[in-house]
Amino acid sequence: MQGKKPFQDKRLASFRLSERVPRDNFYRRLKAIMDVEWLYEATQKYYGREGHKSLDPVVFFKLILIGYLENLLSDRRIIQTVSLRLDLLYFIGYSLDEPLPWHSTISRTRQLLGEEVFKELFKRVLRQCVQQGMVKGKRQALDSVHVKANASMDSLKEKEIVQDGEAYAGELGEDAEDEEQTEKQTVSVFKHQQVQWHHGWKRKAYKGRPSGGWRARFVSNHTHYSTTDGDARVAVKPGKPRQLNYLGQLSVDTAHHVITCIQADYASKKDSQCLPSLLRHTIDNVKAVGLKVKEVLCDAGYSSSEALKALKQYRVTGYIPNFGQYKPTREGFRYFAGGDYYQCSRGVRLPFKRIKDSHDGTYQMRVYRSSSLDCRNCPLRKTCIGKSDFKKIEDTVDKPLYDEMHLRLQTRKAKRMKRLRQATVEPVIGTLVNFLGMRRVNTRGIQLANKCLLMAAVCYNLKRLLKWMGEAEGKGEKTLGQLLVMLYWLPVLYSRRGEQIQTSLSYAC
Repeated sequence: MQGKKPFQDKRLASFRLSERVPRDNFYRRLKAIMDVEWLYEATQKYYGREGHKSLDPVVFFKLILIGYLENLLSDRRIIQTVSLRLDLLYFIGYSLDEPLPWHSTISRTRQLLGEEVFKELFKRVLRQCVQQGMVKGKRQALDSVHVKANASMDSLKEKEIVQDGEAYAGELGEDAEDEEQTEKQTVSVFKHQQVQWHHGWKRKAYKGRPSGGWRARFVSNHTHYSTTDGDARVAVKPGKPRQLNYLGQLSVDTAHHVITCIQADYASKKDSQCLPSLLRHTIDNVKAVGLKVKEVLCDAGYSSSEALKALKQYRVTGYIPNFGQYKPTREGFRYFAGGDYYQCSRGVRLPFKRIKDSHDGTYQMRVYRSSSLDCRNCPLRKTCIGKSDFKKIEDTVDKPLYDEMHLRLQTRKAKRMKRLRQATVEPVIGTLVNFLGMRRVNTRGIQLANKCLLMAAVCYNLKRLLKWMGEAEGKGEKTLGQLLVMLYWLPVLYSRRGEQIQTSLSYAC
C-alpha cells in the first residue's frame, strides 16, 4: 500500500537543539576544540561602556568561520544559511526562536576589530596544531595567489599628471596619509610618457589580433587607479583576464601542510619583493610556538637580490631557482676573482669599470669592458661584439649570492625539494581558493583583505586539525581492537607452540 505523509505545522512543547545535532557532526566537534573565551578580553577596548549591546565577538568570529567553511562569499548569505541549519545554530549558540544578527553587523564588526585580534586567533589555532604534533617548523614552502578584489575594472580612473608628486603634496601641506592618497591618484610626466610609449609598442605588436577591449589591454597601475578600492591593483596571469586583485602570500609547513603564515599585499608587487616580509612573519609565528625555520622552498618568482639577502640575514637556507636572466658562466670567457676581471679565450682582459643602475632602477650592476684596441683585429669580432667597438659584460653586484644558490640547486636534495614544494603549497592554495572562500574578498582596503585571508587560513588549519584528531582517535580504537584480538589468540598460540615442542621431543627420542 502506498504511503503518504501529510505535513502538520505543530508547535513543539519540548525541543533540545543539542540532542538534534549528531555527535560526529563537524561543527559539534569544532565547537568542542575551539578556545574562544579570550576574545572577550582581547576585544574589550573596542567597545564603550554605554549604549546598546553589540554583537558577541565570539558569535562574530564563528559566523566568519562558517562563511569560509561553507564557501560563502557574502555576509547576507551567511545569515541565510545559518537560519536554515540546526548544526550551525548550535555552533554559534543560538536557539530556534532567537533572531539572528543583521548581516550588516558582521561588516561593521569586521571593520571595528583590529587586525591584531585576527592574527592572535590564527596564532592560537597554529599553537593547537603544534601541540598535536602537526608542525615541525624546519621547512616551509612559500607561494602566492591572486585574490579578486571587490572592485570592477569599470571603476578605473586615469591619474592626474603632475610635474613633481612630492613637491605637489608638500605645497598642499598634507599629512602622511593624505600624501599617500595623493600619490595613488597622481603620476609624474616622465612615468606617464614611459607608459604611453609602452602602450604604443603594444598597439603595433598586437595589431590584427582579436581584441579584448581597450580597458583590458591599455591600462596600467602607474596611470590608473580604482575609485572603488584604492588599494586594489590591476594584475593579470597567462590565460586569465586582467582584473583588480590583491596578492595573497602564504607559507606552509611541509610536515603536514599546516599554514604558518598568510598575508595580503598589493597585486602590483613581485613575489620577490614580498619575500622579506613573509619570511620575517613566518619566522616570528614559528618562533612563538617554540620552533625554528631552517629551510624555505620557493619558485623562481621569489628570486632577487633582496630576497637572497633576506635569507642570509635570517640564516635560512633557501631553494629558489634563479631568475631567467642569470648566467652562471659566460661562454668563451672566464672570470678571475683575484683580479676582478673577465678574460676571453684569446687572452683579452675585460677589467671592472664601474657600477651602474639597471634600466628599471631596481638593482645595481657591475660593468666589465675590454679595450677597443684589443678587439679591433679579433677574428671573432662579428660573432662576439658585432658592430660595437668593445666587448661589455654586466653582472649584478650580488652575483656571489646567485652563484651560491646555483650550486645548491644542482644537488639531489634540491630536486627533491622542488617536488616537495609542488606537492605541499599548491594543493593548499587550490583548497583555499576553490573550497574556503578565498577566490575573492567581499571587503575593500588591504587591511580588511588581510583579515579575510587570515580567517581563510584559520579555517583551513582547523579542518586539518579536526581530521588529524579524528585519525588519531581511529588509530587508538584500532590499536585497542588489535590488543583484544591478541589477548584472545595468545592462549591458542601458546598451546599450539607447546604441542609442536612435545612432538619434536618425541621424534628426537
